[in-house]
Amino acid sequence: MRSDLIKKGVERAPHRSLLKGTGNFHDGDLNKPFIAVVNSFVDIIPGHAHLDKVGYFIKEQVRAAGGVPFIFNTIGIDDGIAMGHLGMKFSLPSRELIADCVESMIEAHRFDAMICIPNCDKIVPGMMMAAARCNIPMLFVSGGPMEAGKTQDGRSVDLINAFYAVTQHAAGELDDQALADIENHACPTCGSCSGMFTANSMNCLAEALGIALPGNGTILATSEDRRQLYADAAKRIVELALADGPKPREILTRAAFDNAMMLDMAMGGSTNTVLHILAIAREAGVDFTMKDIDDLSLRTPNICRVAPSAGKDGRLYHVEDVQAAGGIMTILGELVRGKPGLLHEDAMTVTGKTLGENIREHDIRVRNQTIRRDGLSTAKRSELSVYTENAEVGGAAVLDDLDHNRFDPLDCIRTVEQAYSPEGGLSVLYGNLAEQGAVVKTAGVDPEMLRHSGPAVIFESQEQACAGILAGEVKPGDVVVIRYEGPKGGPGMQEMLAPTSYIKSTPALAKTVALITDGRFSGGTAGACIGHVSPEAAAGGTIGLLRPGDMIDIDIPGRTLSVRLSDGELAERRQHWTAPEPRYKTGYLAKYTAMASSASTGAVLQWS
Repeated sequence: MRSDLIKKGVERAPHRSLLKGTGNFHDGDLNKPFIAVVNSFVDIIPGHAHLDKVGYFIKEQVRAAGGVPFIFNTIGIDDGIAMGHLGMKFSLPSRELIADCVESMIEAHRFDAMICIPNCDKIVPGMMMAAARCNIPMLFVSGGPMEAGKTQDGRSVDLINAFYAVTQHAAGELDDQALADIENHACPTCGSCSGMFTANSMNCLAEALGIALPGNGTILATSEDRRQLYADAAKRIVELALADGPKPREILTRAAFDNAMMLDMAMGGSTNTVLHILAIAREAGVDFTMKDIDDLSLRTPNICRVAPSAGKDGRLYHVEDVQAAGGIMTILGELVRGKPGLLHEDAMTVTGKTLGENIREHDIRVRNQTIRRDGLSTAKRSELSVYTENAEVGGAAVLDDLDHNRFDPLDCIRTVEQAYSPEGGLSVLYGNLAEQGAVVKTAGVDPEMLRHSGPAVIFESQEQACAGILAGEVKPGDVVVIRYEGPKGGPGMQEMLAPTSYIKSTPALAKTVALITDGRFSGGTAGACIGHVSPEAAAGGTIGLLRPGDMIDIDIPGRTLSVRLSDGELAERRQHWTAPEPRYKTGYLAKYTAMASSASTGAVLQWS
């Protein structure tokens, strides 16, 4: 075992003395595997506020299964709390810090295996990147999704409603009481925010990647059934440690990344998954590009739409609804039934079984069932969770819908024949405005905005854009351009949830205005919003050459994003363009600016 290097032999007596000082190691543990419990307890993030309890429970279970567990925690930044101010510039860069810190702990202490407990934002991909680097047996078990909220009048709400409410309140459409009602109920429990935003997208993709047990992405954080998932994960990581595999790079293959992105296309996940999957694939040594992702989108139908994307008649489903309809294995099962041969069913997973075997075992529709109640919180919520006085008394809101026949599982997770669209929920666009690509969440775009042309209204930062939109500078038909917000220019690719929320919640603009940026979007963004435009403005990309009034053409079905300027005109403008001074010259963001690469390659750091 790797851990023998720090625990066996006469010369390791000082090491054993230190280990015994922790209270976690005894003489009888000499031949047991050392398991890193890679936790991320941070109580300013609701998705992580309960992970102290979860971490210690998993530690107990690892010990009971025959391992020697040691806990350490990563940092975590809450994207929602960091939203709309300079704090968001630190969010994406924190992914690299997390990966580096986890790698450092694993390698310095020669752990034999690692069980990762992430949940939100950049913590999930940061840990995945580290796992791929270290290449020791690993397993992911996240903290679970949040319950959807219910306002006093019975409307289902989530965090994005709180962002929309700000604009609606400013416009006089909501009074103080209505605003407070949404504020108090949008995040009623711990867990990753209840829609298919970035955190839940990544936790669901972990199932398709094969690095998490089935149920990881959709069993609620407050459900008693998540306790069993934690226990099963703890037992399994000890088995993987004793068998010394399979290891991450045996699981994180090209087939696994294909499967993950096909799931993403099928469920219309966050655009941020593109950024993260590219970065994780790079760490795993897998050649995987934006072009590969778009090719998968062209072949994968969109069969599930979860908030912020709307389903039939504008209905918004949440992750708890996906669990009630069968979960991730049922989405994958519909792809297997409707498009045989699409998924790589022979891809290996941490269960010791192939993805196809996991689907056949856990897809409830294989057993001719359409609804499940397990994995949902009840009136008795898990002791391993945290919840507020505003949580629904009877448990998850979907239970009431089930009891009153208001829930159609075959609409929540559709068959391929009834798909929302024959192509996936994400698309990659190319053109003279995005030579290296740009990403759009097609599932969240209104049909009338799939093709759009309009004059550019240019803002040099997110803050400038927010002020301009609220001041009425954007008119119906415009294309909002927010630039110098890429990996280098921002730095850190701020999420544009505030400006997109202002547009989406303004009736005159919601279905008439598009937005493009070299920054990125929150998983909660919906509308004709195109991000990750590459090359970015700070790197000399065309987006930095635009002038107010330039006509921009967007054709999402045709996969193009272009500006009506000749090559000659662009060349002339480029001659007069100069790179701006870095916004940060000291501290971590200065270092990140110097090393950050293009969004088209995952915005990873490069130093050679």
